[in-house]
Amino acid sequence: MNSLYQSSIQSLPLLGHGKVRDNYAVGDDKILIVTTDRLSAFDVVMNEPIPGKGMVLNQMSDFWFEKLGHIVPNHLTGVAPESVVAENEVEQVRGRAVVAKRLKPIMVEAVVRGYIIGSGWKDYQQSGAICGIQLPAGLRQAEKLPQPIFTPAAKADIGEHDENISFAEMENRIGVELAAKMRDISIKLYTAAAEYAATKGIIIADTKFEFGLDDDGVMHLMDEVLTADSSRFWPADSYAPGMSPPSFDKQFVRDYLETLTDWGKTAPAPALPADVIEKTQAKYFEAIERLTGEKLKA
Repeated sequence: MNSLYQSSIQSLPLLGHGKVRDNYAVGDDKILIVTTDRLSAFDVVMNEPIPGKGMVLNQMSDFWFEKLGHIVPNHLTGVAPESVVAENEVEQVRGRAVVAKRLKPIMVEAVVRGYIIGSGWKDYQQSGAICGIQLPAGLRQAEKLPQPIFTPAAKADIGEHDENISFAEMENRIGVELAAKMRDISIKLYTAAAEYAATKGIIIADTKFEFGLDDDGVMHLMDEVLTADSSRFWPADSYAPGMSPPSFDKQFVRDYLETLTDWGKTAPAPALPADVIEKTQAKYFEAIERLTGEKLKA
């Protein structure tokens, strides 16, 4: 399978390179988003690609955008990415790009947690709460919460860690009405997705959504949605509270990096062994096949 570490589209103006996505302007009102095979762990971009990962993320997002389109508008335009680039650039976008509406990003990430894991588990151990939300005493790692909770995060620059903030702080940043709308829609999206994923033997432990506003102030779901990069997917058949379950994402990379005593989780990234790359690729491929019932469209 061909791998794309960084795109090199010359026929459109480059807007910028993110951790995983490269963005180009398509006129004044649209944007070409190319999902590369770069992998970011601990907010550091690795030097080696995971072949096909970008296609998995792109096609998984498209699947969820369609399935959840009745809940909130999204950034898709329906314009074929192959139609907006030069003929010799088509292979860079095939299966891994979308032409999206150009929106004004809301600079708060909408994080929904259905299970207690990751930074939420660390916060809970210290304070009994996550982002100011008090939780029942005695919860175990990876335990299901009584109901999903909304824990916003302030978006950080590339290489910096997003910062968990309280809902009150979110209201201060973007306004009371918009904050409430983001919270309510995010929980609806998570609940609908989690119910569907459960029928496929997958637990969605948590996820993050990103939203933007169009010129009329209408809120849209944007960027990526419910992918193995933006969510924790656990196989239901091996889930048990009290431990960190295996997941369909970059777990192999994180686990390997945690063994490196001489790397301080800052750039430059260490080299990834071939077996870690292969195992990570296999998890991404398994995730899309289990969720959608179809193999990756290469």
